[in-house]
Amino acid sequence: MSFPVIPGRRRTPGRAGARPAAACRSGGESGPSPHRSAFRPDIEGLRAVAVVAVLAFHAGIPWATGGFVGVDVFFVMSGYLITGLLVREATATGRIRLGDFFSRRARRLLPSAAVVLAAVAVAGAWLTVPLRRTDVEHDVVAAALSVANWRFVSQRTDYLDAGHDQSPLLHFWSLAVEEQFYLFWAPLLAVVALCAARAVRRGRAVRHLVFLVAAPLTLASFALALHWTRHSVSLAYLGTPSRVWQFGAGALLALLPLHLTRGPRPLRLLCGWAGAAAIGWCVVAYDAATPYPGRAALVPTLGTVAVILAAAPGRGERHAPGAGDVGRLLAGRAPRAVGRLSYNLYLWHWPVLVLAEARWGPLGWPARTALTLAAALPALATMRWVERPLRRSRTVCELPRRGLSVGVSAIVLPVVLALVMGTTTLKLLGPAAPVDPKGLPPGAVSGPTLLARTAGTPLVDGPVVPSPVQARGDFPPDGPCEIAPARTSSPDCLFGAVDSPDRIVLLGDSHAGQWFSPMVALASSRGWALQEFVKQGCPLPRLTVDSPQLGRAYRECDIWRADTLERLGKQPKPRLVVISSLNRYTGDERLLAEAWEKTLAPLRALGAPIVYVEDTPVPGTDVAACVSGSPDSPDDCAFGRAGALRPDPLARRIASGALPGVRSVGVNGVLCPGNGPTCPAVLDRILLYRDDAHLTNVAAVVLTNRLERLFTEAGALPAVAPPGAARGVDGWTRLLREDFDGPAGSAPSAANWVHDVGTCHPGCPAPQWGTGEVEAMTDSTDNVRLDGKGALEIVPTREDGAWSSGRIETRRSDFAPPPGGVLRIEASIALPDVTGAGAAGYWPVFWTLGAPLRDGYTGWPGVGEFDVMESVNGRDTVFGSMHCGVLEGGPCQEPVGLTSGPQPCSGCRAAFHSYAVEVDRAPGAEEVRWYLDGRLYHRVTADRLDSGTWGRAVDHGLFLIFNVAVGGTLPRADGADVGPGTQPRHPMRVDHVTVSARERNEQADTGIPITVRK
Repeated sequence: MSFPVIPGRRRTPGRAGARPAAACRSGGESGPSPHRSAFRPDIEGLRAVAVVAVLAFHAGIPWATGGFVGVDVFFVMSGYLITGLLVREATATGRIRLGDFFSRRARRLLPSAAVVLAAVAVAGAWLTVPLRRTDVEHDVVAAALSVANWRFVSQRTDYLDAGHDQSPLLHFWSLAVEEQFYLFWAPLLAVVALCAARAVRRGRAVRHLVFLVAAPLTLASFALALHWTRHSVSLAYLGTPSRVWQFGAGALLALLPLHLTRGPRPLRLLCGWAGAAAIGWCVVAYDAATPYPGRAALVPTLGTVAVILAAAPGRGERHAPGAGDVGRLLAGRAPRAVGRLSYNLYLWHWPVLVLAEARWGPLGWPARTALTLAAALPALATMRWVERPLRRSRTVCELPRRGLSVGVSAIVLPVVLALVMGTTTLKLLGPAAPVDPKGLPPGAVSGPTLLARTAGTPLVDGPVVPSPVQARGDFPPDGPCEIAPARTSSPDCLFGAVDSPDRIVLLGDSHAGQWFSPMVALASSRGWALQEFVKQGCPLPRLTVDSPQLGRAYRECDIWRADTLERLGKQPKPRLVVISSLNRYTGDERLLAEAWEKTLAPLRALGAPIVYVEDTPVPGTDVAACVSGSPDSPDDCAFGRAGALRPDPLARRIASGALPGVRSVGVNGVLCPGNGPTCPAVLDRILLYRDDAHLTNVAAVVLTNRLERLFTEAGALPAVAPPGAARGVDGWTRLLREDFDGPAGSAPSAANWVHDVGTCHPGCPAPQWGTGEVEAMTDSTDNVRLDGKGALEIVPTREDGAWSSGRIETRRSDFAPPPGGVLRIEASIALPDVTGAGAAGYWPVFWTLGAPLRDGYTGWPGVGEFDVMESVNGRDTVFGSMHCGVLEGGPCQEPVGLTSGPQPCSGCRAAFHSYAVEVDRAPGAEEVRWYLDGRLYHRVTADRLDSGTWGRAVDHGLFLIFNVAVGGTLPRADGADVGPGTQPRHPMRVDHVTVSARERNEQADTGIPITVRK
């Protein structure tokens, strides 16, 4: 905001040529034209209008949503007054004394600013948290050096710097613009004055030359403002080049021969009130959605010109506005009093508001208005004891260098104070060196804790990691691949095994980008590459949004999204597409669903698995800054669950099965555990958020193990051998080994197994499990338990005629053969020891299902089912089957499937026997094989099916299932059904289960993993 010097009435000068008196005068800076100096009380009153508009806007008064136009009013007045001053001096003396000019500016403006800056530097250390304090001290330095506008431009156009609190010195941007303009304008006019010094009619020559300079600069600046408003509003609003045209409008007005162009009084009356009405209309009609300062800024700018022009006195006239003149109203005692105070009031009001909210939290507009009014007290004190004494001091005024010395001191003192305060704060915060991810503790794979530790085990005391100052810069290490708002195309970003033909694609906005480190780890552990397509603030669903950084419609987002989807369609098929996006670009669920459909359609056409990572909590407050102020009690920085965790419509649609081929995983259960009203900022000593919306990279790295489990359970990633897993001499790598060790009567490991309960899968796509069974599955240890001797027991029971039993699945659903290799699944099982009528309806099974079934539990039998072992009605036979294709008939002869038929096994009820299936992806010779105690007894080769059916059945991960069903279609087809004579409590026992994989180039002609009986 500009505050030109507006002096009081001229005093009687001393003796001719006396410099002290002349220097202490203002030089007639409010004169109406270059010809004559005369005090303009209406302009002093106009300053009151401008500052009241700005203060009302900052206070949040509802009717002043466009009060920011007060800045434009000041810029025009400043250009008018300062240009008039400089041109008068050039006309009168033939030159411009730059020393005098800058001395007056320095002693008038800089001391008051220095007092405010010093107060903010000290108050910031008391009222703000340490991390916020460092930002404030940087702002003090920038404001003192008159470059605050460029500091705020860099922050507001930097998406990654978003989420921080408002600066108490944000309003200094306008003062910086003004000072930069003067540093350019005064020397330029001094050169013009020298060029015209020898002209016969020097005054006219000076005016003509200045006009020739000012007019094109004004037009060029306005054109630049229009361009930047369309492309970067922050730069347009805060940048000096895009504001010069408003100073230029005032300068061109000062160059007019106003005594000849005043016009008749009715016209001037209309001009003045029209200008005032234009300013007032902008104050109440403009708001944050107004594109600014483009064409909309013409209205307050030209309105100000009209008000100044209407009240300009003619040649030889003193300022004496007539009745009904807007100038008469502005020249009243109250407006002039506020106008005289306006500069100091402007300096003080914003720090008072921001620092108060830093201390007590967000305030409503009545409280902000009261604080704004209270800011008049320090403003009056500063004007009374700082500004006026220095401006009127004869000692200071006597020589220009003394005024300049005052100005330099006013710059140096707050800078030094800020550096001292900032250095102290940095020592308090500790080093800002990045955290080494290799030194982080391992994250938990599952469970309620973030780190891998036994539940209930206390953590060792220590500082949070990363520290708050480290968290501020703890971004994903993806370099330029998370592209800024202004860019429209992502570079070719490949990480990990960049030469691998297999790759994971990470796609979305910055909430997808925060998963960069885990995705690189998951890709690299499999020998794959990671390709990243991430754009800041750009919704992945096809929504039209505005960019806060660009301050307009986010056209670059739409272009980037279309370009990225087109590039993916032209590239080789990825192994996995991982998507994520901020979950609050719109509250319209119907619109959001349509937008997601438009994006997911081309992604699903790729034919690769798609996993949506649900959006993480959005704290809405600067978490790192808060923790810096509560290092010993980070629980104080917990934030509200309701506002941070909004419903996720996409996750719900995926869970309902409405988007086949798309799976959803989430980690919010550990990031915001329980059902309490708040979510933690720090968990297991890990600082979770770097700002108000994004995870720290440390938190993302710690979540890698959990994400790997979720992705593999979803069947989206093939498993890799766990750390330390040995590869056997025959080339087999064990992916799972479960020996069912544990106390008698306990449940199987929850880390490896999940229970199916009830009578159907979630959503109940097929009642009675789709097979007509009569039992209800439970997670009770009456039905599923360890025997204490190293075996699992699944026990059918009957209570009051109602049957219940057990069914467990592996958590993991990623068991798949390596490319061209073999997957082997084997279990040692003893069947229920019951036969005859007592076994009628018994149906023990060991089997697998394709991982895609977990996307809503639909798609059977096309997703593939391998029955490793089935037996019914207590017969001494077992069999294996493959299900695929369609529900009735088809290449797999459903519902029977491609079965081996009964295989004799006389000892299967009394002893453990080995049952295995192998899925062999040998190129040109793919098949599935069944073994009983190492003897191959059934096989299904790929050439029996069409390639599409075969691929849908085997080209994905598998999960394992053990259960004992009671009744159903298969026992009835065998000639028996559950009835009163069926005996309960005969368990199927499982000694162990293993899953192994082997690469094709390591296989011998024979060889089966050796199974050791316990």
